[in-house]
Amino acid sequence: MLKKPLLSIVVLLIVSLFLILFSSSSPFSGTPYSITSFSDRPEIWSLRRVVEWRPCKWWLQQPPSPLPAHSNGYIRVDCYGGLNQMRRDFCDGVGIARLLNATLVLPKFEVAAYWNESSGFADVFDVDYFIQEMNGYVKVVKDLPADIASKEPFRVDCSKRKGRFDYVESVLPALLEHRYISMTPAMSQRRDRYPLHGKATLCQACYTALRLTNSLEKKGLELLQAIPKPFLSLHLRFEPDMVAYSQCEYFGLSSTSLKAIEAARADRKPWAGEASRIWRNRGKCPLTPNETALILQALSVPTNTNIYLAAGDGLMELEGLTSVYTNAVRKSTLLSDEDFTSMHGNTKAALDYYVSINSDYYIATYFGNMDKMVAAIRAMKGLYKTLFLSRRAFAVFTSQGLRGERLMEALWKAHRDDFVMSRGSALSDCFCEFQL
Repeated sequence: MLKKPLLSIVVLLIVSLFLILFSSSSPFSGTPYSITSFSDRPEIWSLRRVVEWRPCKWWLQQPPSPLPAHSNGYIRVDCYGGLNQMRRDFCDGVGIARLLNATLVLPKFEVAAYWNESSGFADVFDVDYFIQEMNGYVKVVKDLPADIASKEPFRVDCSKRKGRFDYVESVLPALLEHRYISMTPAMSQRRDRYPLHGKATLCQACYTALRLTNSLEKKGLELLQAIPKPFLSLHLRFEPDMVAYSQCEYFGLSSTSLKAIEAARADRKPWAGEASRIWRNRGKCPLTPNETALILQALSVPTNTNIYLAAGDGLMELEGLTSVYTNAVRKSTLLSDEDFTSMHGNTKAALDYYVSINSDYYIATYFGNMDKMVAAIRAMKGLYKTLFLSRRAFAVFTSQGLRGERLMEALWKAHRDDFVMSRGSALSDCFCEFQL
């Protein structure tokens, strides 16, 4: 019969062997990383990347194809929505103008009361710089010839035009007939069907030629200098219209937030029952500030990190984040009251963009137009500490009943793989994968 001290040693050895064999960090678990405890996990930014996205050679390292001698007419791109949606539509329009051998007229930005918006293209972007950088790619004019300057352009419906031949077959005849047309490109462009000269024109416009005005860049620099360093720019998307558009249902929100969401819903009713679970597990539901804070902690982002909140004015449930990450600042607190109240939606969004592309780290809770643009510009600047939080991973893990340390571990692994493989920030239109 074993004596008590010897029995204790045997039991301890058996328990230790069990933990080695079955712990998630053991060699038998299939994970290539050894993570001993939540507190010992490295910060996400310290992991070695194995893939980067860099501008493709056919775009930056080759001169543009010569422009035809004669233009087929003039195209104006009409842009709607927030700043980065309008930027996306305009960039697509620039590429289409090159496909159709058209002269580009400065775009028309929507005047939208909802966004507190009345600023135009020239209020946000440096027009002369844009024209200079597009030289050789597409002809751009500030003013139309006298014989058509007084006319409204002929409106062409491009809602179903997505590829090169769609535009050549359906839009070019209208351009040749009317000489001056306006259009809004379809949401899902088939840029993979563009010839290289069309792709290169779009890429040059979107990632090189669009520079903020001097006054906005100066204001952005002042804002950048006021933020404690180093800092993380966090793009939050939990506004009433975003939640209403997602058709997701949330529980535990304040009555104020619930009323704001309901007011924004219109005829978009939230999914219910099994449909709601499937929709959420597909990653369709915006992360709340509280969920965002939990994921940041899972990634070992210290709670004393300096955070700049790149977010709209209507952000809800913010205390769910700021109660954990207390060093969070917003442009409304850093700018003077006069500066902030005089700005429109586009200029506020432009400042968030400027700060985000120059931040030490960038994290987005969504994969929208601003996030794609910021990731691309940061990649061009060699700033790869960029990460998109996975709404799908969070939804799936929590629906599986994961809580506490098990949830933290699962979130860490999912985002670790996304970061080291550069998944979620693939920018295939103008950027190429580079193995490190």
